[in-house]
Order: sequence, then C-alpha cells, then structure tokens
Amino acid sequence: MFESSLHLTKFKHRAVIKFRVKKGKTAKEIFEKTSSVYGESGPSSATVKRWTRLFQQGRETLEDDLRSGRPNTAVTDENIEKIAEELGFSKERVGDIMHNHLHMNKVSARWVPKMLTPLDKQRRVETSEEFLDLCKDNLEEICTPIVTVDETWIRQYDPESKQESMQWIEKGERPPKKFKVEKSASKLMATIFWDCEGVLLIDYLLKKTTMNAEYYAGLSKKVREAIVEKRRGKISKGILFLQDNAPVHTARIARQALR
Repeated sequence: MFESSLHLTKFKHRAVIKFRVKKGKTAKEIFEKTSSVYGESGPSSATVKRWTRLFQQGRETLEDDLRSGRPNTAVTDENIEKIAEELGFSKERVGDIMHNHLHMNKVSARWVPKMLTPLDKQRRVETSEEFLDLCKDNLEEICTPIVTVDETWIRQYDPESKQESMQWIEKGERPPKKFKVEKSASKLMATIFWDCEGVLLIDYLLKKTTMNAEYYAGLSKKVREAIVEKRRGKISKGILFLQDNAPVHTARIARQALR
C-alpha cells in the first residue's frame, strides 16, 4: 500500500518541485530528495532541472504549454525508457525501431527571432514587394545611402539547451522552433545603427540612465564618427536617415543634432 502511494502523477511531482523551489532548494537537491523518496517512479534529472528553472523564473502553472499542430510529447526520452521497460527491449533497440522502421529523427529546435502569424508574414511580403517596385532598377542606389536605427531591450535569460529541445519527428517534417524565452528582471537598452553593409554602432544605455532627447542627440556624434571610420566617403555622398517616430527621435534637439 505504501509503495503504490508513491507513484504520483506528473502534476503532483511538479507541485513537489515547485514547493521545494519556493523553499530555496536547487535542482540537484530537489532531484536527490525526490529520488530518495520516489525511487524510479520519480521524475528524471532533466525533468527536475527544467521545471526548477521554470519555477525560478516565475512560472506558476503546472500544466504543459499549449502547442500548435500535432503534439510531440509522446516521444520523449522518458516515454522511450518506459516503452523499453514494458516491452523488454533496450532503449537503443527502441531508438532503432523509431529511426529505421518508423522513419523518425530526433532534432533540436532552431531559434527564430519571433513568432509571426500568417497575416504578419503576408504583410511583410507585400511591403517588401511594394518597396522593390518603387525602387525599380535603382535598388542599390536607393539602399546604399540609408542609415537606420532602432532600440531593443536585451534581457538576461536561461535558454533551453539543444539537448532539452530535441524531439522526434517523421522524415520530411520541419524541425521544431523555439520562440519566446522566459525573461528575467535584468535588462539593458541597446541602440543599434546600421546600413546595407552591416552594423555601424551599438550603444548600451547605462543603468539608472534615461533614454531622452538629449541622450539620443549625443548618439548622432558617435554614429557620425562610426560612419567616417567604417564607410569612407559615405557622408560626403549624402545619407538618408531612417528612424521611427518615437518622441526621442522627433524632439527638436534630436532633429537639430541630425542636421
């Protein structure tokens, strides 16, 4: 009776991990404790590490994340081990069956900048086609003088390893993708200037410093020096400066600095 009571569901195991994370325990300590209590019925080391990281990053739910398309969760390493044990095969034999007979491969998810909806993708295609149509045969002449700028937050995070993201897929299927990562409270503002040849300048806003018009105007001197150093003759030929209409960009002091 006692032994059967130790076979918890995965949600209860996650609740145990979450409780111990709240107590300040590390993934190693949690795994050692669960192994000593639940034995082979407890979660694997990789599972404990993954959920410990998620709960440390502020996750509250115990449920699996929703995924679009056909679920891949049925072919995890943990399930393969259970299948091997149930059928009396070795884990390597099960892997051989999945690879050579079911024609499935285990691949890592690849990083993409962000998830785009079909509408987002279509708008980008249409906008690009309109721009190319306007340029006609003068694409190089128009693009070469453009210098553009944008700001982005750089956040510290604990990315999922390639091993953790690997999944079994059928032959011919596209590899899985990894989109948004769990963000931490630590972040840094980066202002990036670039042209058709590459990055000209990356400026990192110091902590406890505000991005305002005065600060942005000061960057115009830095980017001018970068252009002189990296793109000889570009300024004398004329520059088309491309930026969005953020208040710090359109302020009078910023416009004067650009002129």
